[in-house]
Amino acid sequence: MNKSFRALLVTLAAAALISACATKEDKAAAGAATGLETDAQKFGYAIGIDLGKSLQPVKEDVDLAALKAGLDDAAAGATPKLDDQAREQIKTTVARKMQERQLKQREEQAVKNKEEGEKFLAENGKREGVKTTASGLQYEVLTEGKGDHPKASDNVTVNYKGTLINGETFDSSYDRGQPVTFPLGNVIPGWTEGVQLMTPGSKYKLYIPSALAYGERGAGVKIGPNQTLIFEVELISVEKAK
Repeated sequence: MNKSFRALLVTLAAAALISACATKEDKAAAGAATGLETDAQKFGYAIGIDLGKSLQPVKEDVDLAALKAGLDDAAAGATPKLDDQAREQIKTTVARKMQERQLKQREEQAVKNKEEGEKFLAENGKREGVKTTASGLQYEVLTEGKGDHPKASDNVTVNYKGTLINGETFDSSYDRGQPVTFPLGNVIPGWTEGVQLMTPGSKYKLYIPSALAYGERGAGVKIGPNQTLIFEVELISVEKAK
């Protein structure tokens, strides 16, 4: 179930709650109210704001006048203009349309991100100091350390900052105030390959193509499909596999 459909269900649940709580006196007071003086008015306004916020993801698919009519009919105990089956059918229909629209938007974004990433890497690879491996990973040595290179089976402790090619930061251990430790073989391929090039005390900048990052699926809300990622990585220590 996607987020917009969940938001739609939340909206419907909120509407049902409002209908259940509303009385004719409440409706009359709301119609006559010009300010927010009483607790009932303030409470009603607060619920309206919450309902309005929940409608944001689906506002293009909801007619507010019809929503109000549904609230009024439910509160008044009137016979609904749509029976149970018709209401369920339209909710399913709209949810499907929303999913199709979101899928199309995501596909378009994936194409755009891939093209922008490829263009960025093509130009970035020409810069002095930037090296490109056979996989397409690009890296730049900021500080060179010393010692043994980690293996994919080792645990590493690092500090890092991750940004998109537009400079937007999506993650940073520096911001959290502490480094992270993890098995090197359990992260995205670009990290596994790039950190193995480093030695303790090194600081590299990794330019990771989407195919070596999160690919078409992306990650969370900050990393979209087919996005090229940039990481500044400081290798603090290596714990050899036991």
